[in-house]
Amino acid sequence: MKKAIVTTGHKVKEDSSKLAKETAARLGFDFVERGKASIEALKEEYKTELVLVAKKKALVLVTPDGELFFHPNMAHLRVKNIRLGQKDHMIEAMELRAGMSVLDCTLGFGADAIVASFVAGPEGSVTGLEVSPLISEIVGYGLTHFIAGNYPLQEAMRRINVVMMDYLMYLQQQSDKSVDIVYLDPMFRYPLKASINLQPLRCVAEPRAVSIAAIEEAKRVARCRVVMKENSRSLEFKRLGMQYVLGGKYSSVHYGVIDL
Repeated sequence: MKKAIVTTGHKVKEDSSKLAKETAARLGFDFVERGKASIEALKEEYKTELVLVAKKKALVLVTPDGELFFHPNMAHLRVKNIRLGQKDHMIEAMELRAGMSVLDCTLGFGADAIVASFVAGPEGSVTGLEVSPLISEIVGYGLTHFIAGNYPLQEAMRRINVVMMDYLMYLQQQSDKSVDIVYLDPMFRYPLKASINLQPLRCVAEPRAVSIAAIEEAKRVARCRVVMKENSRSLEFKRLGMQYVLGGKYSSVHYGVIDL
């Protein structure tokens, strides 16, 4: 795990100071009083490129590639479109319906998990795994505390269970056929040019490719489908034995499917 320090914004509030101290203790990082020091000055003094800043109702990670923080982003538009009766390629690939359970092995920013949680509804369940402690902390806190103007979206966010754990290890501990859908969205082998906003995430995310062993475990654990998201031109679908690939004709992202 990359070293980071935890601090607050310049205008220190009691709740943000409490959040910073609790987060630092949970992650095993040093809590640093902000004072009047700039982020750059703190990075220099503590010899780190990563500074986690506790602000009002949010955690923001300052990285060399920009700031990483939680926001529903495209999940908001996708949920809106689904409510209007439009199709969502990920939901189609999963064949996800209300009441089903989803294991999202690579939570990241959480957008896909939010959409899945909305479709699965209160009777279903979504568990999001994230091996990076920093991403897990930031996104987990955001899913619990972010105030969305769209109430169904916010409820979908609140229902997601975030677990900080390596997905292969987690899968190995699960019973056969214990979840309906196992979903993987690894960092693309060849990043899309349009995904520059993901650069701060790539800075602290787990970069390794999905292993065949992980796919085999996913096939054992899933009752219905294993679905993987990748660059539409990726060779990963073939390498990992996906039965077929779904996605829009002009979409840069496709979904590999193993139908069980």
